[in-house]
Formats: sequence, structure tokens, C-alpha cells
Amino acid sequence: MRVRPRLRWTLAVLGTLAALLTAAPAAQADVQICDQYGTTTIQGRYTVQNNRWGTGATQCVNVTGSGFQLTQADGGVPTDGPPKSYPSIYVGCHYANCSPGTNLPRQLSSIGSAPSSISYTYVGGATYNASYDIWLDPTPRTNGVNQTEIMIWFNRVGPIQPIGSPTGTTTVGGRSWEVWTGSNGANRVISFVAPSAIGSWSFDVMDFVDVAVSRGMATNSWYLTSVQAGFEPWQGGTGLGVTSFSASVN
Repeated sequence: MRVRPRLRWTLAVLGTLAALLTAAPAAQADVQICDQYGTTTIQGRYTVQNNRWGTGATQCVNVTGSGFQLTQADGGVPTDGPPKSYPSIYVGCHYANCSPGTNLPRQLSSIGSAPSSISYTYVGGATYNASYDIWLDPTPRTNGVNQTEIMIWFNRVGPIQPIGSPTGTTTVGGRSWEVWTGSNGANRVISFVAPSAIGSWSFDVMDFVDVAVSRGMATNSWYLTSVQAGFEPWQGGTGLGVTSFSASVN
């Protein structure tokens, strides 16, 4: 039996639609994490961690396909000490938990660029910073504490300050930053504090690494082990979120 042209075209379209529907991946359902150090992965390449290390109070994060949001952030800690947690998303290796398929650790001298982008959701009624961490070590370490931590403070709310003391200002990535340097007793820290809140930004991680190297806090023979973005809350924090995150090392 011959099939009329229009019918043949209709059958072809229906066949194509059926194939597309069959091949389409199922949408990723949100994941709720309340375990103290609970983690999950998204997009097959990033790890999201609850990382409630400084308090016994409940903290939960809702993990989406592009980031996470704090759905419960009970309790608080003194603002003149360390924060209560660091819920975050990262690529690389953090305390022996490496994100899927990562090419980190990577020696700094072999990195051409490390483009990254981040978008935050901020809330009132809490004390916190929105922070982006860059970890460096003389060895290709995948666990334990790295020797140098670079922190980028995208936002600061409340009477909190970075580790150490202010050491001037600088321009990185076309933006002005207040610079703090010091040590937390386990590693050296250099912090770049934005003068006002940054909601989203795309930048090259290596621009900040280069400043750390120029200040003698690392050398090009050291390794980049991970980059992380999230929040350090001292008081509250429910509603804070990372709506999108990307990072790669070329």
C-alpha cells in the first residue's frame, strides 16, 4: 500500500517526536541534605555540601540542578569567632571527596585560565558572608588542610571580618577589593572583600591566584586543589542560596 505524501510526513514527524521524548533525560529532582557533612552531585561535575562544622544546630540545604538554597539554618555562634558552617558547591577535591571527573589538583604553572561564574540569593535578618574559596597547596593534596586559602567575599552582612588584618586595597578582575591577610592557625588566608554586595559575576580564578603568588603566599609550582562557592553564616541564614555556579580549569 502506498502512503500518501502528507500522511508519510505526519508519520515521520510523529516518529521523530517519539524518539525525542524517549531520548530526553528525566528532570533532576531536588535533593534535601540535613546530614552534618552530607553531599550530593549535580550536572555530573559539581559537589554540593552541607558542611555544618561549627554548630550542633540543624542546617538543611535544598539542592537543585543548578545550585542550592538553605532551607533551615538554626542557631548562631559569636561573631568574633569562626562561622558555624560553610554550605557550598565546589569542583576539585575537598577532604578526600573529589567532584566527578575533576582535573584538579592541577599545578598552577600548567593552568592557562580558570573561568568561573556565580549567582547568589541574599536575605535579611542574618549575619553571614557570601564567599568564594580558592585552595592552594605545595602538593597535589586531595585531603586535609591546604596551606593557602584565598577567599573572595562577595557580600558581608553584620559585624564580621576576615581572618587577620587589612593590608590595603587592590584591583582584580576590574573591581576594587579590600585585602586582608592572616592565619587561622592551620593555613594562611588572603581575603578580598567587596565594598558592596555583588549578586553575580563571571571572572577568572587565576587573577586572584596571581595576586597570592605575587604576595609570596604560593608559587607557580604549587597546586590548585579546589574552588568553592557558598556562605559562611554566623547567625541564621535560611533562604540564602547559590542559584548558579560554573567553574573549569583550562
